[in-house]
Amino acid sequence: MAIIKLSAIERRRLSVFVTCLIFAAFAWLFTSLSNTYKFSVKQVVTFRNLPQKRAFYPLQSDTVNAIVQGTGWQMIFSKMDYSKKSISIDLHTLESKNYVVIGSQLKQINARKDIDHEIIAVNPDTLYFDFSNRIIKKVPVELVTDIKYQKQFAQSDDILIKPRYVTISGPAEILAKIKTWKTDSIRAADINTDYNGRIALRPPKEGNLNIIPKAVSVNIPIDEFTEKTLEIPVKIINNRNYDRVKVFPQKVKVTFTTSLSRYPEINEDDFEAVADLDLWRQNGYNALPVKVTRLPSYSKVTKIQPGVIDFIIKK
Repeated sequence: MAIIKLSAIERRRLSVFVTCLIFAAFAWLFTSLSNTYKFSVKQVVTFRNLPQKRAFYPLQSDTVNAIVQGTGWQMIFSKMDYSKKSISIDLHTLESKNYVVIGSQLKQINARKDIDHEIIAVNPDTLYFDFSNRIIKKVPVELVTDIKYQKQFAQSDDILIKPRYVTISGPAEILAKIKTWKTDSIRAADINTDYNGRIALRPPKEGNLNIIPKAVSVNIPIDEFTEKTLEIPVKIINNRNYDRVKVFPQKVKVTFTTSLSRYPEINEDDFEAVADLDLWRQNGYNALPVKVTRLPSYSKVTKIQPGVIDFIIKK
């Protein structure tokens, strides 16, 4: 195979030619990308100035194709620039119409955008909406939690949520199905102190629902738990014939868990232990099992001694 041998002068000339060619290509590319082009990008639609007297439901997708005018450089980076951007549509005209023309708002849309690309058209240009009567309803907040407590710690009292109710407004047929409104999930691990924080409410999935407020304050009392034992008198229930019943023993030892903060104040008046006489009359029991039917909130019975009691029916 023939090998072309170049002299030193020819190699220098070839090097200069290739260098000039590369510079010319970069100059052409730079000039081309500096020119103005029209290109299409997808934009998410958000709404502002919602009508106060009419509930609405969009009849099209929440994205539109925006025709953008910008340089070639902007076209190259358009996906990156527009990935987290949206078009804000003013809905004040829906008080009297069932559609909004985006083209009539392009000046305001471009003025509100925080990038330099100018939107010159949108497809679809007109958004249509379905309407129904708008009503207002209050529903309780439903707290969503995923809390892992440290060993021997747990919730020790009722959770406080402020406000306890939220106000939602929207179509009557949708609000009729809503009984509560959930929060975002509170996540915590190995927790051993009270939780205090502000948690956001889940945003509506429907564009025609409005919720006030957007967040609530939450307090979850948390305390260390320990065991305590008290002697509780046993009460006979279902003594329909008013028989004279004597039980042995008359009191049972109830062991339960309680928070340290409430430990000193809990006494036998907070409990009720019962034995059901119907178990003897209907089932022939010779001894009656004892059940604790009342105890302080957030306490748990761990042991009853004895678990069954003897009894005598006096004639």
